[in-house]
Amino acid sequence: MEDDYELVMSPLCQSITDNGHTVRVEIYRGPDTDWTLEVVDASNTSTVWDDLFATDQAALDELLRIIREDGMESIVEPAGNAAQ
Repeated sequence: MEDDYELVMSPLCQSITDNGHTVRVEIYRGPDTDWTLEVVDASNTSTVWDDLFATDQAALDELLRIIREDGMESIVEPAGNAAQ
C-alpha cells in the first residue's frame, strides 16, 4: 500500500504583514478535500482552522476579514509569551 498523499498547494499562499507582524499563509487541500487554511507566525506557531473552505479564495478572504476586523494580533503568538 502506498502512502502517496499529495497536498495541492494554492497559488494564493503568501506572506502578509500588518501592524508590524508578518505571517505565512498556507492554503492547501488533499486530492479529494476542501481547502485548509493555516497561518504560521514569526514564532513558528501554526494556527490551522477547523473548518474547511470550498475554495482557496474563500480561505484567504476569511483570513483577511479576521485581520481587518480583529487585527493581526488576534492570530499571532504574543512575543515572549508561553502558551496558556
